[in-house]
Amino acid sequence: MDVRLELQVIPKRINFKYLGSVIQGNREIDENDTHYIGVGWMKWRLVSGVLCDKKVPPIFKSKFYRVVVRPAMLYGAEYWLVKNSYIQKMKVAEIRMLRWKCRHTRMDKIKNEDILEKVGVAPMDDKMQKVRFKWLGHMRRRSPDVPIRMCERLALADMRRGRGRPKKYWGEVIRQNMVRLHISKDMALDRKAWRSSIKIVG
Repeated sequence: MDVRLELQVIPKRINFKYLGSVIQGNREIDENDTHYIGVGWMKWRLVSGVLCDKKVPPIFKSKFYRVVVRPAMLYGAEYWLVKNSYIQKMKVAEIRMLRWKCRHTRMDKIKNEDILEKVGVAPMDDKMQKVRFKWLGHMRRRSPDVPIRMCERLALADMRRGRGRPKKYWGEVIRQNMVRLHISKDMALDRKAWRSSIKIVG
């Protein structure tokens, strides 16, 4: 069925941008993931004069990175469908930025874990886990009368599985993470206790 605005037919779109996120018709986030990695690099270039300046203290550089660059890459990560390939792309992009900031190359043969420890930044997958938990706590505490956004519906939807290896959907990943951290959804009703239980340094 065509959608019309008076006599004009509105063209169908395979994907579109909604509140800064790319929504795909196939419920994947490949383009969204690539988009936010590009946004992160754009922020990096804007502030590279500070992050690569030898006169700026390393502690200030790390804090500046965590406040300016990383949030741009993780915008909307609260309700992303989780795939190891997406997380790996984000981790690769971040490590490249941090190696550049530390003036190290792959030829220096320094492990990624050592780079993260040096700059005081938590691993990308741990940070993505934290933002998912923060959003879960927000969803548990808010009034049931508050409308749910489209991107939130996609994350919470009980989608049927197709052929091949099962995908890890948002709810399944949350349940696995809660089992690993020995926490439950009911703890989210206490904001202070919930924040303490999901706290990640860096």
